[in-house]
Amino acid sequence: SRVLIDAEETWLQDAIDELAEDMMSDFNRETAVVYTTVQLYRHDRLDYLKDLATRAEESGFIVGIKLVRGAYMEKERERADRKGYPSPIQIDKKHTDADFDSALSFCLDNLDKVHLFAGSHNEISNLSLCEMMSDRGIENNDPRITFSQLLGMSDPITFNLAAHGYNVAKYVPYGPIREAMPYLIRRAKENSSVEGQTTRELTLIRKEVARRSQSTSN
Repeated sequence: SRVLIDAEETWLQDAIDELAEDMMSDFNRETAVVYTTVQLYRHDRLDYLKDLATRAEESGFIVGIKLVRGAYMEKERERADRKGYPSPIQIDKKHTDADFDSALSFCLDNLDKVHLFAGSHNEISNLSLCEMMSDRGIENNDPRITFSQLLGMSDPITFNLAAHGYNVAKYVPYGPIREAMPYLIRRAKENSSVEGQTTRELTLIRKEVARRSQSTSN
């Protein structure tokens, strides 16, 4: 079993980081049981990841890390502007993507002390991770690496990864509707922002519906 601690807004994250690191120090001595989440749309989180890995090595525990791009961009920028402090968010998506890829690479290069949970609905990011693993001679089913997508989103990515022997998990949101729906809406917006991906998924769904309709009529 593994426990994944989600990331929140910057004004809450320091306390979450401290709690997660304390729990990893207690429970991640032999393998990663507790995972913390790093949002790479923040321009400081790649450095945080590297510093965390250094502290873990010095203290003798394994880092469990879930990498995501992030969920609170508009809220973060609006609050920074309102309160007059520099925005913690990357200047553009290109910088977020670059840090996300760099974080994937860093984790793969340090699997002895960092276990990876890659949370992404982006086809290119998932393919890049597969290629990075292949380039390093890492087996598809290496237990230290897990791909993850939200239940009901990017199923073609999930199914293809699983079919090729990668470790894949589906994230299932659970909670009161008034709390769960805003979360799901944010995820849907993120998923639809991946260029062309929503159209491709809709095309696949239509093909599958047509295939099943044809098979039942025969």
